[in-house]
Parts: sequence; C-alpha cells; structure tokens
Amino acid sequence: MKAGVIGLGKMGSNMARHLLERGHDLVVYDLNSAAVEELAAKGAAVAGAVEALAGMLDSPRLIWLMVPAGEPVDATIERLRPFLERGDIIVDGGNSRHQDSVRRAEALAGEGISFLDAGTSGGLEGARYGACVMVGGERAAYLVIEPLLKDLCVENGYAYLGGSGSGHFAKMVHNGIEYGMMQAMGEGFDLLASSGYDYDLQEVSRVWANGSVIRGWLMDLAQRAFQKDPALDYLTGRIADSGEGRWTLEAALEHEVSIPVIAASLFSRFRSRDPENLSDKVVAALRNEFGGHGFTGNP
Repeated sequence: MKAGVIGLGKMGSNMARHLLERGHDLVVYDLNSAAVEELAAKGAAVAGAVEALAGMLDSPRLIWLMVPAGEPVDATIERLRPFLERGDIIVDGGNSRHQDSVRRAEALAGEGISFLDAGTSGGLEGARYGACVMVGGERAAYLVIEPLLKDLCVENGYAYLGGSGSGHFAKMVHNGIEYGMMQAMGEGFDLLASSGYDYDLQEVSRVWANGSVIRGWLMDLAQRAFQKDPALDYLTGRIADSGEGRWTLEAALEHEVSIPVIAASLFSRFRSRDPENLSDKVVAALRNEFGGHGFTGNP
C-alpha cells in the first residue's frame, strides 16, 4: 500500500522501516531531518511539509500519524484538512485520549474523511519487528488499512474493536494494566534484595522467565536489565508517566469500576519522584528496555 507517515520518533521511525521492508510505498515527514534522511535511504519518499505530503499521495489517501497526543495531533490534522478529499483516511497511532479521538472522528466525518484511532503497543522492538494494534472507528476504513496492519503487526496482533475511541480506550486500559504488572515486579525484586539472602537477581529473573506462571516479555526485559547491571545503578528510580495511567483512573471513577492495583501503581510513580529505591529502578529499567524511555535524572 501507499501511505503517508507523519512523525518519525522512536516508534514512528521503526514502524516506517518495518513497512518499507514489507514492500509498502511510504511518503514520510518529520521536523527531524536526520530521521527523514535515514528513511529516505531505505526507500521512502520525503515530503518537505505536512501539506506537501498530502499532495504526494493519490486519493483515497492513507495518512498515519505518530505525533505526541493532544494539540500536536489537532494541529497536524488542521494542516492536512484543506488538502484532503472524501474517502481519505487518517490513522492516529499515538497514545491519544479516547475522547479526543471521538471528537476528531466526528469533525472529519462531515467532510467524508475517516479517522481511525489505533492504539499501538509492543515498544520499540514491536514497532520494528511486529507490533500490536487496537483499532477503533469506521469498520469500512479499517478494512481498507487491514493489509497494512497485517504486515505491521505480529500474527493475531491487531483487531477492529468498535466505534471511534475504542482503540485508544483499549490502549489506555492496556497501559494501566502494564503499570500494575511492572509495579508488582519491581516490588517483588525489592523484597528479594532486602531479604537477607544473597540473591543474584539476574539469575532469579532468568528462572522466572522460563516456565514460571509469571514468565513473559516483561520478565525477559527484567533479566536483560539485570544483565547490564545487577544493581541497576545506571539509572535513577524516578519514573515518569505519560498520562495513560491517570486517564485509566479517571475512566474507572467515571464508570465506578474498582482498579486498586492500577491506582496504587500510578501513585507509586508519584512516590518515585522522592528518594529512589530498587522497586522504582526495576520499573524504570523495564520502561527503558521496551520503549527506550529516557531517564530523568535525580529528583
């Protein structure tokens, strides 16, 4: 398929590389000239501006946004709108609030433009080698982009979930669950380190990653982090949050659903901005391993 990709940050650039390798024809744009040049070397066509990108695609256009949530998404859409036509499709693959996705879809529908909210998971490795994507919006538009999703994602790693906002709502809840899982792992390793036993935490994580009930990719990442430094002294325990945990808690309050584990994990992130401890370092290390999230330094 031919598609435009706007936003070549850590996730967007890896997704674009993956799609180019799968034979898709991409037109790319980003403010970072180095990111653009790297993809041009891989075969992507380069647009000098958002507006130019729309002109380099034939209608019906498919434009995938990988820009920060909030105003940057709205600003990008507003720059595109004068150059779009009925039948074109915009996909927001970032971590937008689902209410914003509903609003954007309704605004564009009046012009015959489809808007899909595509919650994207899998971290940098997933973006590069096979992601997980949760899509909301018009089913007809989803069916148009499905061949691209099939190449972008791992097997069985994408789905149409329902009306506008459902993809981003599912990704929001996914990230809330992720908060809780990582917090439990961090606390568990902290307890091991404080037990008085001389545990090799890399060895424990290796064993747990193979055959145990709590095995999985996050445990693999924990093992990888402990291999770098058994004490994780290369980072602080200060853990940032990008908003999805807060949105999940707000949604739980709105719908009167009890989510104490997710809530506690969010509050623990706030606590991490005080003096560091091992549990916070483990969570910070996991975020760095799967998403390349940087470290914020000592509070």
